[in-house]
Amino acid sequence: MLEAKISNLYRVIKYDTIGSTNAEAALLASKGEDIAPDGTLVWSLEQTAGRGRRGRDWQSPSGNLYTSLILRPKVSLQDSAQLGFVASLAVYDALGNIGSAGHQVHCKWPNDVLLNEKKVAGILMESQGGGGDKPPDWIVLGMGLNVAWHPNDTEFPATSLRFEGWSITLDEMITAYTRSFLSWNNRWLDYGFAPIRKEWIWRCKGMGEQIEVRLENETLIGIFENIEEDGALRLNVDGKTQRITAGDIFFPTNRL
Repeated sequence: MLEAKISNLYRVIKYDTIGSTNAEAALLASKGEDIAPDGTLVWSLEQTAGRGRRGRDWQSPSGNLYTSLILRPKVSLQDSAQLGFVASLAVYDALGNIGSAGHQVHCKWPNDVLLNEKKVAGILMESQGGGGDKPPDWIVLGMGLNVAWHPNDTEFPATSLRFEGWSITLDEMITAYTRSFLSWNNRWLDYGFAPIRKEWIWRCKGMGEQIEVRLENETLIGIFENIEEDGALRLNVDGKTQRITAGDIFFPTNRL
C-alpha cells in the first residue's frame, strides 16, 4: 500500500481517533506559534465528536479523511475567509489528479465539493482574534472527505469515493490534497483572491441557474448570478439582486 507522502512544509500530527480534529487544532493553535506553527496538520483516522458548519454533527467513522490545518496568514480576518475557496479548489484538483475518468466533480458554494452531484467533501473554518485590517491569531481549516463511507440521512445528498467506484486509499487522498493545497494557497498568497475566484467559478455548480438558498431565518429562491469579489454569492430574486454571505444552497434536483 502506498504510504502518505506529505511535504515537510507541513508538521503532521496524526491520531487513530480523536473527538474533533478542528477542536484539537484550535487548542494547539491557541498555545502559540512555537507549539503550532503555520502548516501544522492534525489528521485523525476517526472522530467521535466531528462537527460541520452551523454546529451540525459530522459523522466520522474510520475510513474517511479528517484533517484540520493550522494557518497564520498575514491577511485581514475578512480576507482569510477566502481560504474556504482555496481548500475547495485543492480538493477538486486532488480528486481530478487521482480519480477515475467519467465522473463529474464540482465546487458548491460556499465550501463543499460534489462528486456526481452529491456531497463528497466539506470544509469548516474557525479562527481566533483579528478584526478590521488586523489578521486573526490563527485559522483552522478543517476538511472532511468521504472516502469509504457516507451518511444516507443528510439534507443534501452525500456520497463517497468507494460508493462511486473509486479505489483510492486514505494515504493517496491526503497526499494529493496536501500537495494541491500548497499550490493553491501559494497562488492566493502571491496574487490574492481574483485568480482563485476565476478558477473557482468555472468549477462551480449552478451558476446561471435557479437555486434555493436557506438562510438562518428565511429561504430564498432565485438565479445564481455570480460570486462577488469577496466571495459573497449574488442571487437575483425576482429581478432584485441579493448579496448572500452565508447560507446553504440546494438545486432543483435535490430540493426537499
